[in-house]
Amino acid sequence: MESGKSFQRTGPKDGKGFQLGHESNGGTRIELMKYDNIIRATFLSRPNRFVAEVEMDGNRETVHIKNTGRCRELLIPGSEVYLTEPGTPNRKTRYDLVAVRKSNGVLFNIDSQAPNKVVKEWLNSQGFDRIQSEYTYGRSRIDFYMERSRIGSETERYLMEVKGCTLEIDGIGYFPDAPTERGIKHLKELTKAVGEGYRAFLAFVIQMEGVSEVRPNNRTHPEFGKALAEAKSAGVEVLFLKCHVAPDELLII
Repeated sequence: MESGKSFQRTGPKDGKGFQLGHESNGGTRIELMKYDNIIRATFLSRPNRFVAEVEMDGNRETVHIKNTGRCRELLIPGSEVYLTEPGTPNRKTRYDLVAVRKSNGVLFNIDSQAPNKVVKEWLNSQGFDRIQSEYTYGRSRIDFYMERSRIGSETERYLMEVKGCTLEIDGIGYFPDAPTERGIKHLKELTKAVGEGYRAFLAFVIQMEGVSEVRPNNRTHPEFGKALAEAKSAGVEVLFLKCHVAPDELLII
């Protein structure tokens, strides 16, 4: 699958694209999300899509999983997982499960809230005049709306929907790992927006290292693949945002 336009670290390719990072302290700035008090544990089971049983320091603990997707190839008994303790009062579970090491040794961030957080920080470095999260467009809430003023021309309007990718097969990322009617709805809204003069983007945050491409998971949800192809044909641009993943952080690189 093609990635749409190519975005270069040194600046926009065509005068309209994003500037991917800027130089800071002698090196390229990278946007990150940091977790506090990360704890290593061993995955035991997943009674339902919201919680898992883990073993930590010889004790069994019920923890919240910050991803309601299937993650079947990741969350297998004996897997090394990482937890964070938010310290939120009156929680049913003390810990959140945010990362897991796959059998091939690769660490995956599976926090479904992380992609939007790191993209928001990344967008803040791209020179937009306005960035609004959870923007209402049509019958959907799109993750981000942006504006950028151009001298002697109309203000450019952007819409961006963000998807986190946690499914990897043979070095390729795939999305979704479970059927997503919501994802199809967003693609249709982005397609409509292109016809109304917006630049519209679908941004895949790749939540593991060693992967640079995301393809539609047609085996799980062929309708999403069809909708993505139609959106790209209409002018929706697709971004693959590669990441560095550590137990306590996620960084767009």
